[in-house]
Amino acid sequence: MAILDPNTLAVLGLKQLIGGAMPMVEIDSFEDFESFLDEGPENYVHIFVTMNIFLSNRLFFNDNSRKTIVLTTSEEQYVPDFNTLCVNQPERQFVHSLLALEHKGHPHHPEAAKGDNKGSLLTPRETEVMVLIVQGFINKEIAAKLNIELSTVITHRKNIMEKLGVKSVSALTMYAVIHGFVDMNKI
Repeated sequence: MAILDPNTLAVLGLKQLIGGAMPMVEIDSFEDFESFLDEGPENYVHIFVTMNIFLSNRLFFNDNSRKTIVLTTSEEQYVPDFNTLCVNQPERQFVHSLLALEHKGHPHHPEAAKGDNKGSLLTPRETEVMVLIVQGFINKEIAAKLNIELSTVITHRKNIMEKLGVKSVSALTMYAVIHGFVDMNKI
């Protein structure tokens, strides 16, 4: 996967979100189009690119439209025949948009099955807690729903994050949806 964006903070954030949910994916970043070309664009399955770099190199991206995702700054920016992703939206909505793109591109993703290697590390109770976290419930609500102590929810939450190697709720959400634990439409 490649990210073409001169904004270091934007690149780090996107890498964190994607890497947290899909740690096996290698993500390279490039400040400009020339550096990307030097590395070999054929090596990348997906290319996230800012609108400015996209517009300046439109001919290249026209030939690679299936693997190009244009990063926009507003929901109104639309590029015909290309997938777009607005970077200026609340985190939860951004993750949902990113997951929708992933699902659109890989509707029968081979890893989207419950009980993959990492998921099987979770106990049934931890899986229940993970699903509720991803659905937006806070610790206190999870404790009430599952009829367990608040401290138990906190312990489960810590164990889930450690076992799956994720560091944020956004990454956990991406993981849970991509691996089939939660329906994308229920987050």
